[in-house]
Amino acid sequence: MLNEVWLRRAALAAVLLLPVFLFYGRAIADALMVAVDLLFLAHCWRRRDWGWAGQVWVKLAGAIWLLQLAASLIMGPPHSALEALFMLRVPLFAAALQAWVLAAAPARRALWVVFLALAAWTASQCWEQYLTGHNLMGFPRWPDGSLTGPFYKPRAGEIFLYLAVPGLLPVVLRWVNGRQWGAGVALLLFTLTTMILIGQRMPNLLFVFALCITGVLVRRFRPPLAIALGVGALALVALPVISPPTFAKLVVHFVRQMENFKASPYGELYTRASVMIAAQPWLGFGFDGFKDFCGRPEYFHGWPGLGIPNADNGGIAGCNLHPHNYYLQIGTMAGVPGLALFLAMVVVWLRRAAAALRPAADPVQAMLFVALCVVLWPFASTSALFTPDTSGWVFLLAGWGLAASGVEAKPSNM
Repeated sequence: MLNEVWLRRAALAAVLLLPVFLFYGRAIADALMVAVDLLFLAHCWRRRDWGWAGQVWVKLAGAIWLLQLAASLIMGPPHSALEALFMLRVPLFAAALQAWVLAAAPARRALWVVFLALAAWTASQCWEQYLTGHNLMGFPRWPDGSLTGPFYKPRAGEIFLYLAVPGLLPVVLRWVNGRQWGAGVALLLFTLTTMILIGQRMPNLLFVFALCITGVLVRRFRPPLAIALGVGALALVALPVISPPTFAKLVVHFVRQMENFKASPYGELYTRASVMIAAQPWLGFGFDGFKDFCGRPEYFHGWPGLGIPNADNGGIAGCNLHPHNYYLQIGTMAGVPGLALFLAMVVVWLRRAAAALRPAADPVQAMLFVALCVVLWPFASTSALFTPDTSGWVFLLAGWGLAASGVEAKPSNM
């Protein structure tokens, strides 16, 4: 029994350290995920407990893994099959969190404290950089006006989104549902203003989306939401004065990009990925298939019938390390069958979390549901899903959310 206790403690320690190293040591973060996997398998072998593998979402994840492994062996270079083989560690990590590491409420509470502390640290560094010109490490804001927070490069927006929704917003819900209504509104305004000043477009849009979903779920959140959206609109109007670089990137550049999205860099990436999926709909191109095959001339034609231009330019336009969208990435890796399985897995996750919603009793679980909705929103530009710094956040939120949703309950009328 002592060995079992220490297995769980070691796994929990690794999980609590993971968000910190997703900030400052991504190779170590990947090693921590693998360590949790190995500890979990040791636990399962000792207990002869493999019941978690019978869950629908685990079977779907396993099928996705087999499809992209097969595509990698058939289509890809040698490195593709090797990377595809080790991709299994990612869904296994989420299963370990759900079934073992975060199954107990104290473990989940400890992880929430880590998220809350890191959200506060990120916000403090963004404001220090905005007010003084540099963060604590001496790094200035990025040349395009983005606040980098505690980082050298502009990563603060996406990471603050991961942290703030399950970390800060549960505090807002508790306060606006109790006697600290004014404090809850103040914290909400502070969080939204921080996100706006960071100046990254997609995290801003997804954070507002998260607030709107929360307003749909929680009736008492709607007046604070209306106040926050009003103040946010005023902040956008004031940006040319309080932060001209942020206004140029967040508003001016965004409007120009949307005016002709299909010819923008993101539009070219999505066009190339969709052409590749149409060319190999049943098999896909394997792990890193987009990177390995997007430069081939046979995929340069665009969709002329839909008015989407040909982004050839010698294979450069429309090419990148990944298509900047999780769903297009899965489609290029494992074809339409893999994409359908991934969609089904996401639906299973969200249905499980939605069935356990009790915002008044468990605001953290409710915000984990909201976090999964926005992080897995299909119409968004994203990082590559299976790099450690992305898969670490996404599958950490998924495993945590599934663990917190273990007891199903009807949605609250709060």
